[in-house]
Amino acid sequence: MSLSLPADPPRARSLTRVVPEMSAALDGRSEWFAPARSAIVWVIDGLGVFNLGARAGHARFLSEARTKRDAARTVFPSTTAAALTSLLTGVLPGEHGIVGYRARVPGTDDIVNMLRGWDTDGLPLSFQRSAPLSATLGRPFFAVSRNEYARTGFTAATLGDAEFHGVDDLDERVRVAADLAARHPGSLVYLYAADLDAVGHKRGWESDEWVAALERVDAAARRLAASVDRSTGVVVTSDHGMIDVPRHRHILLEDAGDLLDGVRLIGGEPRMLQLYTEPGQADAVLTRWRASEASRSWVFSRAELAASGLIGALVDPEVAARLGDVIVAARAGIAYYDDRLADKAPQKMVGQHGSLTDEERVVPLIRLGAFA
Repeated sequence: MSLSLPADPPRARSLTRVVPEMSAALDGRSEWFAPARSAIVWVIDGLGVFNLGARAGHARFLSEARTKRDAARTVFPSTTAAALTSLLTGVLPGEHGIVGYRARVPGTDDIVNMLRGWDTDGLPLSFQRSAPLSATLGRPFFAVSRNEYARTGFTAATLGDAEFHGVDDLDERVRVAADLAARHPGSLVYLYAADLDAVGHKRGWESDEWVAALERVDAAARRLAASVDRSTGVVVTSDHGMIDVPRHRHILLEDAGDLLDGVRLIGGEPRMLQLYTEPGQADAVLTRWRASEASRSWVFSRAELAASGLIGALVDPEVAARLGDVIVAARAGIAYYDDRLADKAPQKMVGQHGSLTDEERVVPLIRLGAFA
């Protein structure tokens, strides 16, 4: 059976290049951005181009500031842990090794959360294998985010020695980012907002609550643009988009016949499963899942993923060992759940992401200030 995965457009702008190109703009040599004195990259977690376009009337500032070229393609898996690591290291998951939301630690039966496992499961900082750009670009590097992220292992692994400023209020966070950029010529400022993603997971991006959160983000973006002078370049982007998956679109694996036969562990997330098989069972599991799910999901092997280029031209063997033996990436508006687990809380989430669809992978790349 031939494998057909969606290919990135030849000229697609990669999320991995955003920060290096911004740094180059501070020397007047970027291929993407105009010269600038300092720069701010604002990640609005969970805001895809399709989500923004569908609710453009509730985000008039961002929608009017965005042109057709102002889009980028996030990584696969299209999930926060992998995407933010790629943004902040400049490399794809096949190199940095953060290959999803939940992944197996090679040589163990431990499935570890790649956002929180540093703090809850003792992941070493070296599990993230690439140097943060904060350490390699040779510039002052600041991070402005919520206080709760100040001392997390994920922050240390991706931001290194960047100077962290913890600010819980969104409007104040924006003000602090603009002030840092103004006071530190030649600097890069990473600004992060998780509010939209949190509401999307809980209520769905098509909910009234999500629209209200988008309006707050749009107002903050307007204030940021008004706060920076014309010498400061700003890029507004995201780590992934979002798809709403109502309960009747859940695929409960305990009721899915023999799909769990030969499966030892399940990682990933509901729209991007990583199946770790019993010894000698990988081919049989792949065959069963393709026969059952190929009409609504991409189903491929670890080797096929590594050869596809989706997670990098070269996948380090140490990273390959973290990947599932079989990968299941939802193409339809569905989500897979292992309902044998006692914890049913994940099944309450409405907004989902992680897979290969354009709705999940195409994100804004909106230019403000000196980059407009």
